[in-house]
Amino acid sequence: MSKEEVLLNEEINFPQVRCVGDEGEVFGIISSMEAQKIANSKGLDLVLISPNAKPPVCKVMDYGKFRYQNEKKLKEAKKKQKQIEIKEIKLSTQIAQNDINYKVKHAREFIEESKHVKFKVVLKGRENNDPRVGLIVLERVGAMMEDIAVPEKEPKTEGRYVSWLFVPKKK
Repeated sequence: MSKEEVLLNEEINFPQVRCVGDEGEVFGIISSMEAQKIANSKGLDLVLISPNAKPPVCKVMDYGKFRYQNEKKLKEAKKKQKQIEIKEIKLSTQIAQNDINYKVKHAREFIEESKHVKFKVVLKGRENNDPRVGLIVLERVGAMMEDIAVPEKEPKTEGRYVSWLFVPKKK
């Protein structure tokens, strides 16, 4: 919930609301004025939790503390996310076998570091008319990578590139 979506204290002006306390106590269905008085007497905020319910549900709580805990949860969730790093290796259709071997050697190092590797074959000039030339190069690369990585999808043509993404094999 962001601050813009949440109605607080005097902003809540429904004739009747279902009011709940911060420690689980239920005040029942009362007017929003009464709910506001209860919140003020406890030194807390009245927060609209569910505006679409019949009647709307409000909670008496410390909104600053609530917002702080939500932000803390979001930061913790973000920390636990795993960032996938994709290394891109460009090839041409006229590449020699020893150059492919050299680039595949680097790709294998990246795969061992649990990074994803995307091979891109650049199509130039008339090669754009027949992208199969790029697919031939990628198939040679794929044969060299199959023992350590698996292709995520089939090779695809993107404008003047033919690309193929490899991910590490699961252990």
